[in-house]
Amino acid sequence: MVSSVLQLAGLIVGGIGTIGTFAVTGMPQWRVSAFIENNIIVFESIWEGLWMHCIRQANIRMQCKVYDSPLALSLDLQASRGLMCAAAVLSFLAFTLAAAGMKCTRCALSSEQAKGHLQLAAGLLFILSGAAELIPVCWVANTIIRDFYDPVVNVAQKRELGEALYLGWGAAFCLIAAGATFCCFRRCREKTRSYSYSVPPHHPAHDQHGRGRAESSYSKSQYV
Repeated sequence: MVSSVLQLAGLIVGGIGTIGTFAVTGMPQWRVSAFIENNIIVFESIWEGLWMHCIRQANIRMQCKVYDSPLALSLDLQASRGLMCAAAVLSFLAFTLAAAGMKCTRCALSSEQAKGHLQLAAGLLFILSGAAELIPVCWVANTIIRDFYDPVVNVAQKRELGEALYLGWGAAFCLIAAGATFCCFRRCREKTRSYSYSVPPHHPAHDQHGRGRAESSYSKSQYV
């Protein structure tokens, strides 16, 4: 019962991390900017994501445009695009393997050992996808903070941390937590199985048979 609850909890947390990873990959709020100029009340907000950038001025509706070329992105966003796509694919694959390895799931690999291998593979993939998501999120955040406090950078070019980065940290934490849950569950089950196999079997019938043979041999020698 406890093992089923742990598996279900790991699957739910991994599913939340997977959905969050896909959401972060498509969100444009990676780098945001909001500032008011000197005397004129002109509110302008700029969103820069992996696939598009959005601009809104005053009461005008938000206008978004897809990047014409990956070369229009900065180096950190170019690398983040590939890493986030890899994290999304790995997290989806890990969720699929974790669902197939559940005790309550019926599939072609119905043996406990095969399902244990699926759970271990799912745990490793969850951890790998979480690490692949942490790298671009932390990289972009470091670039934003560095440029924000750099006096050489123009004020209009400075950016702030967007909502996608905070969601990315949360999704990466969920993926790593789910992976650790599946890996620890697999390890604990292997230890329990090894302890159960290490107890030597006891055969009282063979002992009695050996004693009877010894007594019979003793009695024959005594008669001789």
